[in-house]
Amino acid sequence: MHLIVYLHGFRSSPFSMKAKITHRAILGMKGQGVDLEWYCPQLPPSPKEAMAMVSQYIKEQVFDELSIIGSSLGGYYATYLAEKFTSKVTLLNPAIEPARDLEGYIGDLKAWHSDEAFHFKPEHIQELNDLYVQQITSPERYYLIAAKGDEVLDWQEMVAKYTHTKQLVLEGGDHAISNYLELLPTVLAFHDLKAV
Repeated sequence: MHLIVYLHGFRSSPFSMKAKITHRAILGMKGQGVDLEWYCPQLPPSPKEAMAMVSQYIKEQVFDELSIIGSSLGGYYATYLAEKFTSKVTLLNPAIEPARDLEGYIGDLKAWHSDEAFHFKPEHIQELNDLYVQQITSPERYYLIAAKGDEVLDWQEMVAKYTHTKQLVLEGGDHAISNYLELLPTVLAFHDLKAV
């Protein structure tokens, strides 16, 4: 079995555009008999809790291959997990220094895809620092997609962090990677999958 783990970004959810597009492709392949399992949970605000939850889920599964796809903050999490579990990883405009970038968001917030409120606490910043990967190992297991037009995060930080990895740097684009559907075949191919 090939386990696909998708991790959404800050204030996002399993209902994000990229998560839904990827899930549809996985369902299509499953319908053709490909042995795949999809895991895209709603991540709690606490980075420590989020990574404990996902790590526990992965440990409980029996799989031959593990693929992790992470968007924005999910990319930061995916990097942490990739250094714990042997896997191939695709990073979609990943956060590089979220402890720095999210300090201004401490307090009560609303998620993008619902009216549900949550509280982002000061201690969550330290939890992000605790997950920091100074330098990745096995860069051949990573695929970075970075958009120069990202209005939230710095694409140059992404490229510098993931040197020697497979990289697709998009001219223009945006943080959401609005043309993700066009890019999905390259993502799936990196994970040895082909959409039907």
